[in-house]
Amino acid sequence: MFMKHGIVAGVALAVSLATPAMAKVEGDTIILGSSISLTGKYATNGLHTQRGYDYAVKVINEAGGVKVGGKSYKLDVKYYDDESTPARGAQLAERLIQQDGVEYMLGPYSSGMTKAIAPVSEKFGVPMVEAEGASRSLFTQGYKYLFAVLSTSEQYLATAIDFAAEKSSNPGDVRIALAFEGDPFSMDVRAGVMDKIKEYGMKVVIDDQLPADLSDMSTTLTKVKALKPDALIISGHSKGAATAARQIDEMKVNVPMIALTHCEAAKVQEKFPKTANGFLCPTQWVETLSKSDPMFGSAADWNTGFKADNPSYTSVPYQSAQASAAVYVFKEAFEAANSFDKDAVRDAISKVEMETFYGDIKFSENGNNIAKPMFMRQIDGSGQYKLVEKAGDMVFPRNVSY
Repeated sequence: MFMKHGIVAGVALAVSLATPAMAKVEGDTIILGSSISLTGKYATNGLHTQRGYDYAVKVINEAGGVKVGGKSYKLDVKYYDDESTPARGAQLAERLIQQDGVEYMLGPYSSGMTKAIAPVSEKFGVPMVEAEGASRSLFTQGYKYLFAVLSTSEQYLATAIDFAAEKSSNPGDVRIALAFEGDPFSMDVRAGVMDKIKEYGMKVVIDDQLPADLSDMSTTLTKVKALKPDALIISGHSKGAATAARQIDEMKVNVPMIALTHCEAAKVQEKFPKTANGFLCPTQWVETLSKSDPMFGSAADWNTGFKADNPSYTSVPYQSAQASAAVYVFKEAFEAANSFDKDAVRDAISKVEMETFYGDIKFSENGNNIAKPMFMRQIDGSGQYKLVEKAGDMVFPRNVSY
């Protein structure tokens, strides 16, 4: 039973295997497929993702669609609701490919769902462009058909180390304190930070793992006060960010640079406005970004257009922006390949190199985007997040006095 936007409810899995397969291209329409979370724990972000896909399809189709072999084709997306369940996602991905004849996949929401679906698209040689799976481990499996437009997890705080280096006359003298949760995401973030630290020859003076409950980092902060590092780098999801801001405030810890993940989710700018002044916080995308492309215009143009189509949003989440970017990659690849052969399309995706409203896109041989850094924003004295595109835009040292 079909629902709005061609989403198929889970009960549709009972449809007979004898159902005629949908061709990869029907008439003048190219069919993309996606198993996406529209119910379950990922439903909110799944919907953000789907709306990003749909907006890109609309804009591309209205601009003349995709040109292959001298003919114009429209894009369409066939969705199934994976119910935020990895096993269901894998099952639906196989259904899209085996029964529906889909030969080009858009990714699901989250690293976990992408990890479940990637082996399926790989098995059948179906290229998948994904926008919502940031885990570094997705790109260490040797997949040849998986491509991601977003910055992967090891990049989340690496830009902060670049900024610290640029602010120093001798980067080798910069002293760094690290405090990270022990979960896979934070360990990925730490790995990227460590790569940058080694690249610049910086000194790590503290390298602590946060306690599992993320409720107390006073031991680390006591060392920070004693050793006076130039930068403090923290990753502990929302709870870790809240604990860090609270205890930095309570213990009056003043470090020239503090960078941490999950600032907004922890609302550090609201709960600890004085201490949060100058915090550097990573984001995948922001509408004030100075990037643009011929299809969507500037980041601000995309943002305005998306909000016009989706008026329930006062602030557009980056999940929607990167979803639109994934669809754009397919358009470019179809036209570059000038073919619907899935291997030719896969090869064309691997060679995509372009600037978009979302940021630059270029894929490594492992399929991750190596052209777009995580963007950094700095919290100012009024609690606003200001985009920092280069070290010169950053207030350094932090303007905090205790």
